[in-house]
Order: sequence, then structure tokens, then C-alpha cells
Amino acid sequence: MDNASQWEIEQILTGDNYIYLFVQGSEAVVVDPSEAAPVLELLKGRNLRCTCVLNTHDHWDHTGGNEELKKKTGCLVVGPDQGIPAIDRIAAKDTELDEYIPGLQILPVPGHTHGSIAYHIPSARIIFTGDTLFASGCGRLMGCSADTMYGSLMRLASLPPQTRVYCGHEYTLENLRFAALMDPGNDAVRIRLKEVESLYREGKTTMPSTIGLEKETNPFLRVHSADIRNTLNMDGKSPVEVFAELRRRKDVF
Repeated sequence: MDNASQWEIEQILTGDNYIYLFVQGSEAVVVDPSEAAPVLELLKGRNLRCTCVLNTHDHWDHTGGNEELKKKTGCLVVGPDQGIPAIDRIAAKDTELDEYIPGLQILPVPGHTHGSIAYHIPSARIIFTGDTLFASGCGRLMGCSADTMYGSLMRLASLPPQTRVYCGHEYTLENLRFAALMDPGNDAVRIRLKEVESLYREGKTTMPSTIGLEKETNPFLRVHSADIRNTLNMDGKSPVEVFAELRRRKDVF
């Protein structure tokens, strides 16, 4: 792919799992294929060639299609560790994937898993966040500390506000309902909740979000909010302590 400004994103939703295709011309990079069949169908329908698979972490619902896609297309499989099925290359350096997406940045974002990474394409104003940052939510902590996940979320929140966020699951409605309870004075959450309810009624997806929208509506990025702290009765607590309590409550929501 020779021009990262000439791009489009194809979304495939299987259950609540998102699979993305970053398309330029006749070539496609596939992100987090939970299964191969719908990807192969789309590739065939659009006469696209899959050059590369990018995995954000090693969970089966993000890597289940790797082996068949590699077998059927000959694509390179990239991910954060050797536990990735059919892995060819461990993503470690930004420049090593320039032949597939020029300017691609690999951001370590541990928290959901120790090895979680995000794929950032500054020239296209896009980031694929896997299960670290969701629309109005974040992933569960699986063997990682609240401090680790909070640091990763703050790293993502520091990106330009217009950056489009493509996350790993369609959890947006549930996340916004939780946000409305935790952040009851937030007008942006109420507006976004109505928008998403309308999208669901129309059978549409909610991706992409943006970093700017997440900073307005995602309680896990708003731990300094007095409204959230009052709701949790945590005035004076550290940001990480507030984050940890939000995550605990979301786990049982």
C-alpha cells in the first residue's frame, strides 16, 4: 500500500465481534478476524487481496480466522506474541509494517491482556484499539492491574481528538447505559445514548467513535469528573482508585 491517505474501512460484525478491513486500492489489511468466512466472502465480492492480518491480542475471538486466512490468501499474520495462531511476525517496531500500511504505529496498551497493542495510522486519523478502549467503555482486566489499564487508556486519550476509534466489540449501548448511571450530569452521554439507541433500532453499527467523543462520554476516561466521583463517593481519591472502582462496578453491571 503506497498512500495511506487513500483508504477506507470495511466493517464486519459477527455477533458482537468487529472485524475490520483497511482497504487501499485492491489490497486489504484485516484486523482481528474472529472467523475467516465473512472476510473471505468480502474479499471475493470486492476482488481484494488480503496482504496482512493484524491482531491486537491473543484471544480466540480476535484470532480465530488467522489460520484459514493465511492458508487461503498467503497473508502475513502479525500480533503481539507467539500465542497468536499462525503468527509470522511479532509486532515490535513501527517501521516494520510500512510495506503494508505506511506510517503505521504500534502502541503497547496492556490492561485487558499483558500483550495488548493498538494499531495507529496517524495519516488516516485511525486507531484500532482491540479490547483496550471501547466506545464509552474499556476491556476487563485479565491478569493486569488497574494502574496498567489506566495508563494505557490515558495513552490513547492523548491522541488527537479527531482520531477515529475502531474497537473490538459492539458493546456501545450497554456501556452508555452504565455511563449514564455513573456520570448522571453529563449531557454528552445522554445525547450519545439517544443516538446509539436510534442506530440500534435501524440495525446500524456504532463504529467509529473518536478520541474526542470518548473523552466526553467514556467514564473510564473521565475519572477526574466531580460528578463521577460524587456518584462513587470517592472525592479526594486518586484517578487509579476511581478507575478501579468504575471497572469493578462495570464487571457486575
